Amino acid sequence: MAEEAGADAIGVVVFSPSPRRVDPGQVPAIFEAAPSLTRCCVAHVPTPDEIKAMCSLRPDAIQVSCTVPMPGDRCAQVIRSIRQGDPIPADADALVLDASQGRGHLYDPVYAASVVRSTATPVFLAGGLSPGNVRDAIAAVHPYGVDVATGVEYAPGRKDARKVQAFVKNARGGMIYD
Repeated sequence: MAEEAGADAIGVVVFSPSPRRVDPGQVPAIFEAAPSLTRCCVAHVPTPDEIKAMCSLRPDAIQVSCTVPMPGDRCAQVIRSIRQGDPIPADADALVLDASQGRGHLYDPVYAASVVRSTATPVFLAGGLSPGNVRDAIAAVHPYGVDVATGVEYAPGRKDARKVQAFVKNARGGMIYD
């Protein structure tokens, strides 16, 4: 669905309590179904063993909290999730600004714009984004990219194809509404 909509990446939540959580055994099939997308495993605070398990899934990136220690022999790019008050981690290949941690609470535009201006690290904006507000959020914050979960669901953990298509189109600049 994400690939057909024109998304650049897909994130699969593993090892985190979430209605979006996917059993790690299902991840290879999900990644294989969307071969052109950047593949990301997402876990808020995984243990070292869970990080090893994520690496075994061969993602392009791993998204974790800014506080999670990562091994020196990284298997993928590291995307650090931060919220207001968190330091910008030196080992981040990219940042995701998401104070809501997947709960769909709206991002803070002033804080988000200040982070984008203050770092050379690519910054993804998340938190409360939807097809109806993503274009304005991009215009206000100027992030490297956007990340969505709740805003394209018809039920917790269940994506709506029309909303996904509208989100991607609106993020790329052509407005449609869900």
